[in-house]
Order: sequence, then C-alpha cells, then structure tokens
Amino acid sequence: MERNARKTKIGIVASNKMDKTIVVRIDDKVKDSLYSKIKNHTLRVKAHDENNECDIGDKVEIMETRPLSKDKRYRLVRIVEKVK
Repeated sequence: MERNARKTKIGIVASNKMDKTIVVRIDDKVKDSLYSKIKNHTLRVKAHDENNECDIGDKVEIMETRPLSKDKRYRLVRIVEKVK
C-alpha cells in the first residue's frame, strides 16, 4: 500500500531563535467571495530545522510531517533562496 504525497508550502523564515525550530510565514492572497476585494492572508507555522541552517528572511520549502512537538507539524525540505 502506497501512502499519499505530503503537501509542501513555500514561505519566508520569520524567526530562528529556537533550537532546531524555525517559524515560517506563508503569505497568500485571497479574493473575498462577496465583495471581490483581494485580502492578504498570513499563516505562521513552526518547522523542524535539524542543522539550524536558516536565517531570517530566507525563502524555504517545508513539508507536512507527523507531529514533532506541541506546535511543530512541518519539516524543512530545502532553502530556495538565501537572504543577502
């Protein structure tokens, strides 16, 4: 039996102050169904960063995983773009 592919998201690192944990900000634009106004929707999730290699402002790809702690449900897949 084959398991389903896990969802991946791309976001920007908002915080890296915790050990082996980063906070990733995922921005999305959502159109209001009634007024057709485009709103910014921001999701902040915690992700596991095994080697503490991310800096604030890096663009990263994260993937769903089993619960690693009370808040962590994602893990770092790769750093898409390092901050300059």
